[in-house]
Amino acid sequence: MKPTAKKVVICGGVRTPIGHLGKSLAGFMPEDLMEVALRAVMQRTSLYPHAVDGVLVGWVGQGSHAPNIARVSALKAGLPEKVQAYTIQQNCISSLETVASAYRHIIMGEGDLYLAGGTESMSNFPYAIRGHRDHKMLRSLETVKANWAGLWDDPEVAITDTTEEGLNDPICKINMAATAEVCAQMYSISREAQDRYAFESYKKGLEAEKRGFYDSHVTPVLKDGQKVLDRDEYPFLRESLVEKPRMLEKAPTIFDGPSYGIKKFYQDNAPYILGKSYEEGKTKGTVSLFNACSRSDGAAVVIVTSEERAKDLDLEILAEVTSWGFWGSSPAYMGISPVFAASVALERAGIHFSDLDHVELHEAFAATCLSIFRVGKEKYRQNWDAAKEKGIVNPNGGTLALGHPLAATGVRLLLNLIYAMKEDPNSRLGMAAACASGGLGGAMILRRFGA
Repeated sequence: MKPTAKKVVICGGVRTPIGHLGKSLAGFMPEDLMEVALRAVMQRTSLYPHAVDGVLVGWVGQGSHAPNIARVSALKAGLPEKVQAYTIQQNCISSLETVASAYRHIIMGEGDLYLAGGTESMSNFPYAIRGHRDHKMLRSLETVKANWAGLWDDPEVAITDTTEEGLNDPICKINMAATAEVCAQMYSISREAQDRYAFESYKKGLEAEKRGFYDSHVTPVLKDGQKVLDRDEYPFLRESLVEKPRMLEKAPTIFDGPSYGIKKFYQDNAPYILGKSYEEGKTKGTVSLFNACSRSDGAAVVIVTSEERAKDLDLEILAEVTSWGFWGSSPAYMGISPVFAASVALERAGIHFSDLDHVELHEAFAATCLSIFRVGKEKYRQNWDAAKEKGIVNPNGGTLALGHPLAATGVRLLLNLIYAMKEDPNSRLGMAAACASGGLGGAMILRRFGA
């Protein structure tokens, strides 16, 4: 097998509304949400199921109820049994990787058209009992039930919340919010700057929702024929923050409270806070729940195919995949990893950051976004601040405003990018970039088709 010189393109896509943790979409499992997205993208584009060669799905909160969720979702959505399907776990850049993987399959001649996306239901992340099956209390479900009260005190058994467990890095022993505070302290990102950034994201997101930007690619979620959710939930839950921005500053900081102060934070994370020391009475915590992204439910998918196949099927081509880059850094600085991935993607595309007309950046935390702006400028001469001032960075709101359904976020970024470029006839090039726990970063560059 040898790679071919095919142009690989994206022919639109669809996502569900993003539901807030424990709210409207909590009753839907991740395979259900992915089924909604798959059915909708085929219906909206008149794509017949037998034209699909494979389904690639990112999923972070993987469980045993839907082994290989890509396959489960594909069959639930009515795709033929012949369709290849596999699941990717690369944390928050999982669905970016599904698009890159689809590209590789196409140029290697393994297939011509793939549905690539991601799904997540953080509302349904399970609690787990950890311990070996030879333990007398864990030999069967019956012994677990019979000895339930004793499990909590047994040193060989751990009962865990997989949400909190998954948000803690096992290598650096640091949780995701702490990585943002590390960046804020290292790069002197103030609480005020973070709140200002978050406010702007909320405002842009709410405005985009109200003017109908997301109507082009958001499909409602139904149950028994009744609409459950037809628009993103979080922007409207936080509408009061846009109306009264001073509420942002009233939110308590995560690492500067009575039970855990910033001094203790410095002691616990001393190996990572480079070039800074705690100063009594001066050092303050900065990361709050309002300048950090929310936990969410949702699914997203795009059609990835060759230009030739798209024309054969009369699909509307929206963008050409130009390049991508993935990069790993220390898990303690996971939030700035997109700047390294972006430099790789830009170099492979043979362009400069200043050539980009639109940028979609995953906003895990305001602190990490502002750290990216600084590192990008100092290390790679990428002027993110100027791009933001021009209005080309997350012009329709970002993750802070919309929510973060983990594995679906990469394709959510691509959808924002594709439809923003479609709105702008003068645009040529755009980039989506995201961080992921474990210190991973991903970036993908698209060219508006025909530009």
